[in-house]
Amino acid sequence: MSDFPVTIFHNPRCGTSRNTLAMIRASGVEPTVVEYLKTGWTKAQLTDLAAATGAPLRDLLRAKEPLVAELKLAEPGVTDAHLLDAMVEHPILVNRPIVVTPKGTRLCRPSEVVLDLLETPPESFTKEDGEVVTTGH
Repeated sequence: MSDFPVTIFHNPRCGTSRNTLAMIRASGVEPTVVEYLKTGWTKAQLTDLAAATGAPLRDLLRAKEPLVAELKLAEPGVTDAHLLDAMVEHPILVNRPIVVTPKGTRLCRPSEVVLDLLETPPESFTKEDGEVVTTGH
């Protein structure tokens, strides 16, 4: 196994997250896996992850989650402070998977986004649905 450090914020019930984790492992890396639905989030952690992706905090919000509509988080004028409070209180609101490596931090949707973050991406990978991804490396 490689000692290239990789951390994945993972939801094992999510197919995209499972595919991303499998791609990381196929690259020869055993990542640090953070099951954020169990561990939860801190405001600092979410703020730092959003900053590291170079995207606004809102981009980490899982827009399809019914709780987003219920809590009216998609409404205009919802502040980052309000989003942070909601994401910390309800970890399911955070989109996944988020991967951190020395090459960067990204929300890996689709799962192939992770390939650019790996030191030695696999030449090809077959997703759970049978789709074959090739890297051309």
